[in-house]
Amino acid sequence: MLDDKDRIFTNLYGQAPVDLTSSKKRGIWHNTASLVKKGREKIIEEVKASGLRGRGGAGFPTGLKWSFMPKESDLPSYLVVNADESEPGTCKDRDMIRFDPHRLLEGCLLASVALGAHYAYIYIRGEFVRESEILQTAIDEAYEDGLLGKNAAKSGYNLDLFLHRGAGAYICGEETALLESLEGKKGQPRLKPPFPAGVGLYGCPTTVNNVETIAVLPTILRRGAAWFASFGRPGNHGTKVFSISGHVNKSCNVEETMSIPLKDLIERHAGGVRGGWDNLLAVIPGGSSVPLIHRSLCENALMDYESLQELDSGLGTGAVIVMDRSTDIIKAIARLAHFYKHESCGQCTPCREGTGWMWRVLERMVEGKAKVEEIDLLLQVTKQVEGHTICALGDAAAWPIQGLIRHFRFEIVARIEERQAQTQASSSIAQQKQQEIA
Repeated sequence: MLDDKDRIFTNLYGQAPVDLTSSKKRGIWHNTASLVKKGREKIIEEVKASGLRGRGGAGFPTGLKWSFMPKESDLPSYLVVNADESEPGTCKDRDMIRFDPHRLLEGCLLASVALGAHYAYIYIRGEFVRESEILQTAIDEAYEDGLLGKNAAKSGYNLDLFLHRGAGAYICGEETALLESLEGKKGQPRLKPPFPAGVGLYGCPTTVNNVETIAVLPTILRRGAAWFASFGRPGNHGTKVFSISGHVNKSCNVEETMSIPLKDLIERHAGGVRGGWDNLLAVIPGGSSVPLIHRSLCENALMDYESLQELDSGLGTGAVIVMDRSTDIIKAIARLAHFYKHESCGQCTPCREGTGWMWRVLERMVEGKAKVEEIDLLLQVTKQVEGHTICALGDAAAWPIQGLIRHFRFEIVARIEERQAQTQASSSIAQQKQQEIA
């Protein structure tokens, strides 16, 4: 269990004010100039040594990603912070912005130094109205105090930071769709290559990172890479904010060590499963786009990339969705399928056509109106969608369905057979009545 002294997000529950003065009392913006003066190469090397991986879902090594930015370029470089948090079950970035905005802003300055960027954008989800107001107020405070702009934090480095509100499209959580939206275009993913580090915002070198990835940077640089790397298993270092929701006694966001056992996470911080652990049916461990895992696998699952990958799932955003035995598991996954069908940008045929087709089949399975052989047909279609689209939305639509079939095929079969039995019984009764009338 993570000690309070090791927590990065010390105001995750909003117990202290969020203004600049209060933020400074919590150690934010303390001697930032000395961190800036570490320089580009030193910051990147420390981030690599810390083992920090992107907290937006992909889990790509952050320091390596930053090293892809060109060291010299005739074009300006940009940092873009992805605050378009739209993954069902995920609400960590929202609370970071709401209760600790200056931690993110300080991270933006230090990350910009590492990237050689003098311009940064925070792209925030359109529905986060109050959060965008809080963040804009924090940006204004930072400018007034000389922490942003020319000679930011008296470090000699110039950084201009802008807040951009999206229009509420889930697809803009994908980094290239976000860049398209930021440029004023329709939010549709770009073909890669070229990658944003070469051709990003306005055709210039750009790095896109999640809110949590940027917000932890100042603490890593202050406390050292070795401190951050001391948490978690090899390849899964640091602390992580998990969002726990669903059938638990206390939904919450909580910062914990990477590789914490899933059962410990739920029981220590969310008050356990509603009705007790034996009432658990399944858990989606990383936001709605990763496959669920059956309760039999939850006992020994660790909350890190490799452990969950071994269970044919993923850490994703770290959003833990708990479902107890009262859940209609087929209906729950059908609802997620509808979400991805609705949020598809329609650019790729497998996603545009496949998400709707998968949802319609699942809706019939919810009522038991499908045929048993359609289960394998549905699985086959998910494989045709997965990996055949420009972005990962096709994968996100396919994986929950694959998890359902992998662990709850028997449930689908039972419902179909039950429906068939009811239909046959009704038909027999109808025939009997007709014979009696005749």
